[in-house]
Amino acid sequence: MAIGRLTIVPVGCLAMVRPVAAPARYLVAMGSADPVPPSVTGVRAGTGADSPVGEDVDVVVVGSGPNGLAAAITVARAGRSVVVLEAAPEPGGATRSAPLLGPGHVSDLGSAIHPLALASPFFRTIPWEAHGLDWIVPPAAVAHPLNGGRAAIAWNDLNRTAADLGPDAKTWRSMFGPLVERFETLTDFALGPPLRNAVADPLTALRVGPALAAPATLAARRFDGDEARALFAGHAAHAVVPLNRPFTAGFGALLGSAAHAVGWPFPRGGAAEIARVLVEVLEGLGGRVVTDRPVGSLDDLPPAGAVVFALTPPQVAVIVGDEFPARARRRYRRFRFGPGACKVDLALSEPIPWANAEVAKAGTVHLGGTLEEVAVAEKEVAAGGHPQRPFVLLAQPSGFDPTRAPEGRHVVWAYCHVPNGSTMDVSASIEAQIERFAPGFGDTVVARHVSRPADLERWNANLVGGDIGGGSYASFRAVFRPGYHPDPYRTPVGRFFVGSASTSPGGGVHGMGGHLAAERALAFLDGGRSR
Repeated sequence: MAIGRLTIVPVGCLAMVRPVAAPARYLVAMGSADPVPPSVTGVRAGTGADSPVGEDVDVVVVGSGPNGLAAAITVARAGRSVVVLEAAPEPGGATRSAPLLGPGHVSDLGSAIHPLALASPFFRTIPWEAHGLDWIVPPAAVAHPLNGGRAAIAWNDLNRTAADLGPDAKTWRSMFGPLVERFETLTDFALGPPLRNAVADPLTALRVGPALAAPATLAARRFDGDEARALFAGHAAHAVVPLNRPFTAGFGALLGSAAHAVGWPFPRGGAAEIARVLVEVLEGLGGRVVTDRPVGSLDDLPPAGAVVFALTPPQVAVIVGDEFPARARRRYRRFRFGPGACKVDLALSEPIPWANAEVAKAGTVHLGGTLEEVAVAEKEVAAGGHPQRPFVLLAQPSGFDPTRAPEGRHVVWAYCHVPNGSTMDVSASIEAQIERFAPGFGDTVVARHVSRPADLERWNANLVGGDIGGGSYASFRAVFRPGYHPDPYRTPVGRFFVGSASTSPGGGVHGMGGHLAAERALAFLDGGRSR
């Protein structure tokens, strides 16, 4: 099964989190005007005006992000008819790109780096190379600068990473070596429904479960040096949960092992390339995507045997309405969201002048200082504050992909966590963190585009309050999504299924939530036979 061309770029080149429920003002993805320029890729899809969807189909998928497209491909591969309805003018969900900073600049509107793309069991089945997608894998997945020109680097090579961590070399190898050796087993387990996988593979559950469930601050006690502790903390902070909370170590373990096993890749030309390929694969199987087709109620759907919603639970509750029992409607509407994000896209006159030159060799940079600093910042966000020194996640794709900017220019994508629904523009704090580890950076900025939480939600209604993870990951919500249910993809109504970042295994560009929901829909169409 092809996973595309892997371009290895030469080296030269916790306090209790307070998730919020869906706000009362919440509206389903009805399709407001897109506040950004159109995609630079021009993904093919029908539109509401010229593509009627009144005919019967086996399955309707609502939402065309990676999960929605994965669901539709899974259905089409089974020989069933499927149509995807998308409210926006183009498909892709959070995997879209546009010239935010002017002609010739390619900025990713949502996701930019995809640590689980080459690890996903579903994505392994996609013939990326045959459809012209080139996965770029920088020599280092992540760099984590520290004061004084120091930096911890997660190289694609586990041994090189460990050697650079000095006194923590042996501990880093002992933590990540077994995970890298069994990486496919780990991802098959972690990216599937938790209860089913635990029953099917109890040995793996017993082997890795306790480590994945631990708080990151506890797991990091195994390290002595600031470099290893900070590097692990940066991985774990992708949970958007204070680092002393359960399951945050699981994020550190999974993302850290991905760095050494497959790297943290991104597609040449922008994240929209992922959507382009998935749409092409779907159309090749006879499926269709129809854009500019908002869904506000069941009346907006064509007749179908089953429906897969690649949406958040509150959206599903609004659409389904009285078809759900009252208790289920209340439960779906009370779904808890996590912190939001404030994002800034930057055009630069030259590459970022990092104090440590090795940082330029990583596609992703975590800016937050020591483990203790990162932990304080994430705790403050969870308590409703805006840290003066936030934890910043930064991507520098144009250092490895010249298609992203005109000659002589570079683009940067960066964000930090903020309270859900925050109206503050914290881009100055983001840029100050970059300047902290790259003196003179501010002099290179020639253009910027800021997206606050409301801007993100307006662009993609799944990003409620700017929550880019599809819901809170506090405590057991990291595992049981959207709630405590043995089958997270089923709903109280047999023909309706949910497959989005709000269901297991959660956020990230991997398609597994949609794929697994589609398997349940196919079993329903087959009369309940499991797949």
